Amino acid sequence: MTYWLFKSEADTWSWDQQVAKGAAGEEWDGVRNYQARNNMRLMQLGDLGFFYHSRADKEVVGIVEVCATSHPDSSTDDARWDCVDIKAVRPFTRPVSLAMCKEDARLTDMVLVNNTRLSVQPVSETEWNILCELGQTEP
Repeated sequence: MTYWLFKSEADTWSWDQQVAKGAAGEEWDGVRNYQARNNMRLMQLGDLGFFYHSRADKEVVGIVEVCATSHPDSSTDDARWDCVDIKAVRPFTRPVSLAMCKEDARLTDMVLVNNTRLSVQPVSETEWNILCELGQTEP
């Protein structure tokens, strides 16, 4: 299994909206960054990810699962852009802020800490477990 982090502005697509989509999940569409797109192309069914509210809150609020692998993004006719579908798995008991990540010496190499602009990014298994611990949430 591989771990990921999906960033979304809460006023555009929130954790509550993701949860409301249920087991069917929703396309993670609209990504227009090649590195983020390439990350989605690597994803497999069952991979897990953090759902991160960017902008105002800047915090991990839940865990999602990839429920459909890379396919053409339905929000554009441009064949360069793909997306995956994700579904909510569970919320974090305690949201984990970007500030908490930056303060934790164990996370100094985490992509989120070093490249806060990348909207879809890999998370190592060690980082996954640390964030779940900080969020008081079962990994």
